[in-house]
Amino acid sequence: MSEDNTFILDINGIKKLLPHRYPFLFVDKVIEFKKNDYMKTIKNVSGNESYFEGHFPNFPIMPGVIIIEAMAQTSALFYLLNNDITENTKNVFFMSIDNCKFRKPTFPGDTLTFKVTPIQEKGKIIKQKTEAYNNDVLVCEAVLTAMVGA
Repeated sequence: MSEDNTFILDINGIKKLLPHRYPFLFVDKVIEFKKNDYMKTIKNVSGNESYFEGHFPNFPIMPGVIIIEAMAQTSALFYLLNNDITENTKNVFFMSIDNCKFRKPTFPGDTLTFKVTPIQEKGKIIKQKTEAYNNDVLVCEAVLTAMVGA
């Protein structure tokens, strides 16, 4: 943790926390984390991603469900780091999406920045506001609910 309360975590640190692996790990780096306040992560969208072969062959755009999954992975990381969990000892299970809006498409070569902020935490249920940006332009937003399990 630096003096300005930011926290950087690379892909190796992320793999210590999340059970996801290639080709289903969609967070490359934690770039900012302020405990109980917010977290930002990034995903470098490569043209080599397998989903671009079929979505769409002549006009490749990142599927919305992949953007949502990356937001959910950011949400799980935020919960784990907020609770000082440093190894994959708890799983965070995605439960629901509310108020989801896709605003702009994402293309190969883009870098998405995901931001998560807490809304509510009740027992094992967490609710968080998530947003995805490309060059500071909002491309997707949703409220995600998850359950923390063993």
